[in-house]
Amino acid sequence: MNNKLVIANWKMHGHQAANARLIGGLLPTLERLDSVQVAICPPTPYLAQVSELLADTAVAIGAQNLSERAQGAYTGEVSGQMLADLGCRYVLVGHSERRSLFGETDAQVAMKFEAALAAGLTPVLCLGESIHQRRAGNTNAVVGSQLKAVLDQVGIEQLAKGVIAYEPVWAIGTGASASPEQAQQAHLHIRQLLAAHAPALASRIALLYGGSVNATNAAELFAQHDIDGGLIGGASLDAACFSAICQAADTGALPVSADNIYNKDPA
Repeated sequence: MNNKLVIANWKMHGHQAANARLIGGLLPTLERLDSVQVAICPPTPYLAQVSELLADTAVAIGAQNLSERAQGAYTGEVSGQMLADLGCRYVLVGHSERRSLFGETDAQVAMKFEAALAAGLTPVLCLGESIHQRRAGNTNAVVGSQLKAVLDQVGIEQLAKGVIAYEPVWAIGTGASASPEQAQQAHLHIRQLLAAHAPALASRIALLYGGSVNATNAAELFAQHDIDGGLIGGASLDAACFSAICQAADTGALPVSADNIYNKDPA
C-alpha cells in the first residue's frame, strides 16, 4: 500500500451539535493532507449528517457495523445496501466490542464481511487477542483463527478487496498501546498468513493498527514496515489529537512492501 489509511471510529458518542464542531475542527487539517486517506465512522443515526458535512471533501464516510443479511424482518438491523445508499465507503466488521459484548462469532463476522462486499462496501476486518490470550502466548493462534474464518468464507481474492485492522483487545481504550515492535510483529504475522495464499495480494492489503493510538505514539507506529495506517477510537473524538494522528500518517508515498519478505513460514 502506497498511502496510509486512517479511520475514525466514534463508537457510541456524539450528537448533532458536537458532530458539527468536531468535523469543523478537523477539516482545516484533513483537507491539506497529501498522502493519507481519512474515513470517519459515526454512529448510524448520524451517517446522513456527517456525510453532508463531509460533502465535497476527500474524507470518506464509514459505518461501525452491518447485518449479515441483505433484507427482511430483522428489527433494528441495518443492511449493507442501506449503508451504501447513504454514501458509505467503509464498514467495520468484527470489532472486538461486537465480538465480546454482542457475541459475534468468527463465522458471523465472516458472513458480515461477505455481505459488505456484496453491497459494494469496503469491509474493515478487525482482529485481535485479549490480554489473557497474549499472556498465554496465543496471539498468533487467535488472530490466525479469526482471519481463517473469513478466508474460508470468501477466499483470498475477495478478502483482498477489504482492509484488515489489528486491534489487541488489551490496548483498546486502556491507554496501554502495543509497542511499535509488538504491533509490527503481529502485522507481519498477518501478512505472512495472507502471503501463504497469494504473495502479491498480501503485499497490497492495507493493515491498520488500532489500540490507544495517540498524537505521541502515532508516528512511530506508522513508521513500522507492515503498518499501513490506523483505526482510531477515543482519540478520534478530539479534533486536535486526531488531526495530529492524521498528520503523522501523511509522510508521502511509502514503498510497497517487497513480496519476497513475506514468503516465510506463517506458523
